[in-house]
Amino acid sequence: MTIAARAPQTSAWATPAFRCLLRSEAVSLSGSAVSTIALPALAVLELDATAGQVAVLAFLGQLPSMLALWAGALSDRYAKRLQLIVADVAAAAALATVPAAALTGVLTIGQLYVVMLVLGAAKVQHDAAAISLLPGIVAPHLLHDANAKLGAASSVADSADSADSAGSNAGAALVGVVGPARSVLADVASFLISALLVWHIRTPPPPTHPVRQHGLRRDIAEGVRYVIGQPTIRILIAALATLSFGLAIMSTYWAYYLLTALGASPTTFGLIMGAGGTGSLVGALFAPRIAARLGVGWTIITGFAVSPLAQVPLLLAGSSRGWQIVLAGTLAVQLFWATAAGTSQRSLRQILCDARFQGRMQAASTTVTAGSRPLAAATAGALALLLDVRAVLIIGALLQVVPVVLLLASPVRVLRDMPAPPDAASVPPAREGA
Repeated sequence: MTIAARAPQTSAWATPAFRCLLRSEAVSLSGSAVSTIALPALAVLELDATAGQVAVLAFLGQLPSMLALWAGALSDRYAKRLQLIVADVAAAAALATVPAAALTGVLTIGQLYVVMLVLGAAKVQHDAAAISLLPGIVAPHLLHDANAKLGAASSVADSADSADSAGSNAGAALVGVVGPARSVLADVASFLISALLVWHIRTPPPPTHPVRQHGLRRDIAEGVRYVIGQPTIRILIAALATLSFGLAIMSTYWAYYLLTALGASPTTFGLIMGAGGTGSLVGALFAPRIAARLGVGWTIITGFAVSPLAQVPLLLAGSSRGWQIVLAGTLAVQLFWATAAGTSQRSLRQILCDARFQGRMQAASTTVTAGSRPLAAATAGALALLLDVRAVLIIGALLQVVPVVLLLASPVRVLRDMPAPPDAASVPPAREGA
């Protein structure tokens, strides 16, 4: 029996705990969009940081993502709500030291390094707890709607995925008005507000499990074995990792190719990125409706299939204004389907996953997708030594066909509605529910 057949279709917004989580995520993402711009600007404008130091700053912010498996194990072992609060308060405390040190004239690049490490670690733990908390506060038949709303908030506020998001634009404006040091206070406030909103989330008591007498390494190993033993979850994560690798190869030179070979101006580049952000927002909002019409499986497959097809105009484009309009529209369509497919596959994985492994399952996905990007960037650099940039882009586009083939050969292809969640009491950890 499917969820669609046995559960009334209402909105996740009717769940008070979800409203608190959504507001918390939106506030936190908006604040982080400010510090993402403010901290590098502070390093350059106030500390005269070199290009190498700015690169180290960015690297240290991404370094804690390597700890995603540990974060997932922690999120499954301890109360997720408390982890969210601790992560937000830790990030706020670290950021608060920046304006304090800047205003007293003792700020150093070393301090910014430490702050970026703390922020990165807090984000990894926050994300692991937040994503795995969602199935515990939202009914299974509302997960798709909940993920769509969270995706829409991320599309609007988060500067990580869009260089022209509302959050990044507001962050740049705030930095320009009050200066980079003072603007960081906005992110401090956002983390504190986020922690307060999470404090108001009321969750049902977790099921009782035997007290763990082993370490996190064994928890991680159990989580990896569990993911490998789930056919649909395993295929979805493999498809995500492959797509991420191909996209990362292209993104290494995408902006460079657009600005040089195609002669786009910085303004045009920003408008193209803005069109993509708009497509992402609309895709998140309409994801449940698209899945209801096409079916969950074909929504996911279509989203993956559009990605390599969307690269064709880029590879054929010239430097005319008409081609720039085509590229903006193509990126909007690509991100529309990418977000619609992303919310669908995330909801599907959450529904199929045993509650005891939610954090570790999400962490496994984060590890293989995010972990593939540095390797892809290095691969792109090596290929560029042998081939021209356009050839590297072609290779990245061709790699994006692989996950489509994987999905077409998987159970995802015949999935019409979201399946019923497996019974944790009767389904062995190594088997997926029917």
